[in-house]
Amino acid sequence: MDSQQSLIDQLEGVVASEDLSRRAEMLRRVTDLFIVGSGKFSGEQIELFDGVMGRLVENIELTARAAFANRLAGVADAPAKVIRALAFDDAIEVAAPVLAQSSRLDDLVLAENARTRSQGHLLAITERSILSEPVTDVLIDRGNHQVAAATVGNRGARFSASGMATLVKRAQDNSDLALRIWSRPDTARRDLVRLFAQASEIVRRRLEVADPQQAALIRSAVAEASEEIQAEVRTDSSEYAEALVHVRTLHGLGQLDEARLLGFAHEGHFDRTAVALSILCNLPIGLVERALVRDEPDQVLVLGKAIGLTWETTKALLALQAGGGRAKEKLDQCFATFFRLQPKTARTALQFFRLREKAEGAPAR
Repeated sequence: MDSQQSLIDQLEGVVASEDLSRRAEMLRRVTDLFIVGSGKFSGEQIELFDGVMGRLVENIELTARAAFANRLAGVADAPAKVIRALAFDDAIEVAAPVLAQSSRLDDLVLAENARTRSQGHLLAITERSILSEPVTDVLIDRGNHQVAAATVGNRGARFSASGMATLVKRAQDNSDLALRIWSRPDTARRDLVRLFAQASEIVRRRLEVADPQQAALIRSAVAEASEEIQAEVRTDSSEYAEALVHVRTLHGLGQLDEARLLGFAHEGHFDRTAVALSILCNLPIGLVERALVRDEPDQVLVLGKAIGLTWETTKALLALQAGGGRAKEKLDQCFATFFRLQPKTARTALQFFRLREKAEGAPAR
């Protein structure tokens, strides 16, 4: 540590100097010393370097700051305050390597950075080897299409239910994002169903605008294609197979009731909820799946009222549909609609759903 002390003895004069080249050179030398001893310093010694580097890096030119950031980005015990300052630097050349690599930035700092800095900063964060749900939530909510696509393309990224729901909604008019969501092995089946349902709706609308006279044929073709894709994904899903056996067993034992349905919805178990609701409503599974992933709550409200579900259970279905919850104002509107809806009207609508599915040749459960 003698060389360290000798070097530090020179610092006061350099820090006080207005010669930026001297400051940059001293920063380089201090950084050399730190990197050589990395992994051997005590916490107190690292704090000393933190203070020294923090003073030296102030006001030096961009090139020197960027070089400094690149050198510290991959150092496991890099001074925390300096790393944070570099991550929040306005210049993306300085912030990017630290945001992409430094293990000294925790989720709270990364989320704060993503909420407050530029799209370039967000894009740099997407390059990290691991992205937690609190971080991806902010990236998806605030990031542009490039940031969203890069986040989905990161195999180390994890997504909350609400975050994935937002992604799927954004993918309606973004084929690249839709394909990236589709290609992720950890994308939940309910999100794939939501993606198909929403994407097919967009395609249908665009085709109908282009050729209104063919609207009926277009609707039929899109519905058929969507149903086939849904059925294929369902067939390949081990979670759906398990849910089907479990729920059918409960039904055979006379134990499939509203309480079971409420439990499945509260647990966030899409497949069990969909199969249970399909059986209780006597509707094809494809229709129920689509009802549980659409943005609009009307069909879920009708199904709940038609089979005599309480508001508590219906509300749980709406929460599952929304990927975690709905705004209070929207939920209040749903509450009013649910209690205004007459059971007889809902049962008539349910019968209409059955007839329509039968007429369109939807596959049975």
